[in-house]
Amino acid sequence: MITACLLMGASRDEVARASSSAGDLDAVLVETNGGATTSFGYFVYVVPHGGMPSEGTEVAMLYGAVRNDQAYGANLRWEGSQLVVEYRSARQAELRRPTVTIGTHTVSVALRSGVSDSAAPAGGMLYNLERRK
Repeated sequence: MITACLLMGASRDEVARASSSAGDLDAVLVETNGGATTSFGYFVYVVPHGGMPSEGTEVAMLYGAVRNDQAYGANLRWEGSQLVVEYRSARQAELRRPTVTIGTHTVSVALRSGVSDSAAPAGGMLYNLERRK
């Protein structure tokens, strides 16, 4: 039910992109914002370098994810051919595709809760990106 709410009427903005060590794949984090009565949603995608996220490339979903007491969101980190999505906690976390193949590359995906990012600024990720401009 939360996923349906995230898809209807919510803004969808790319807020983070991390390239694999070989530089041929990108992990993309998209933040959704359904308004004041909902939390932020986050969708994670693996795409060819420079590619755009699409439904077929979605690997994970987080709802209400935080990186510290005041910062929403998640961090993307590559460990070799594994993509790790790090966050302190989330109301809902779904690993939708633990393994994805793009071209000749197979990527394993892991969700890692309990990771606090004290450097993450307060608020949503899009808000902070726009504030830095």
